Amino acid sequence: MTRRVHAGVTCRGDRRIAAWPVMAVTLAFVATTAMAEERALPLSALRSSVTFAGADVRAMQEDDIANPGMLWVERGEKLWQTPAGSEGRTCASCHGDAQQSMRGVAARYPAYDKTAQDVLDLEGRIGDCRVRRQKAPREARDAEDMLALATYVAYQSRGMPVNVAIDGPAQASFERGRAFYLRRQGQMNLSCAQCHGQSWGKRLLTETISQGHGTAFPAYRLEWQALGTLQRRLRACLFGVRADMPAEGSRELTDVELYLAWREQGLPVEAPGVRR
Repeated sequence: MTRRVHAGVTCRGDRRIAAWPVMAVTLAFVATTAMAEERALPLSALRSSVTFAGADVRAMQEDDIANPGMLWVERGEKLWQTPAGSEGRTCASCHGDAQQSMRGVAARYPAYDKTAQDVLDLEGRIGDCRVRRQKAPREARDAEDMLALATYVAYQSRGMPVNVAIDGPAQASFERGRAFYLRRQGQMNLSCAQCHGQSWGKRLLTETISQGHGTAFPAYRLEWQALGTLQRRLRACLFGVRADMPAEGSRELTDVELYLAWREQGLPVEAPGVRR
């Protein structure tokens, strides 16, 4: 039976719990309650990070003509139809029209992949598909073609609420990500939760601290003058607190992505977003 936690509410596909043993029902209730209590921010309090940005950044994201990230969407659309690897396959060869087949996909990632036997984020899934299906070399996460494909796929879910699964084989990844988020790190001895869970809305120099949601990624950051992944942003944050930075694509960062995706459930996918 699949369980999904959505904004602090647990939904079950099988409602026939009356037939369950009393102990199983009790344990399920306790587990559900504990999971709900872990939510630092109820759905009513969730805010996209763009709402903490200035009017110029908000306007740039909302206007597809002004949004620089749309250049990667256009490139990704072309790559979707371009053969790659020794198999000579295109993405469309297997998945058809992305506007239909990829609708809602990004909203469910990171997700457990049976073949990889691990949790993969969107970039990891695309890289795995290139290697296994197209017999193409695995590209770096911030390679332009990878960014373009990931942004194009994510764009198909724009406006749809994030809805990841954290139970079953994904649970261990979720728990590791939660522990990472709560752990103090680096020379500044700060945790992600101290900034984005306890201090959001406060000023830090010229910026307002956001709730730390990743719904905009891949996103164009004006500081980078480029589009980048959520893992690149996480590494930049770790650099800011003078902490050790896991390598891009590491399990550690993917675990954090899964926890963040669960934390922001209910917010819509914005990719490609724009951030300061």
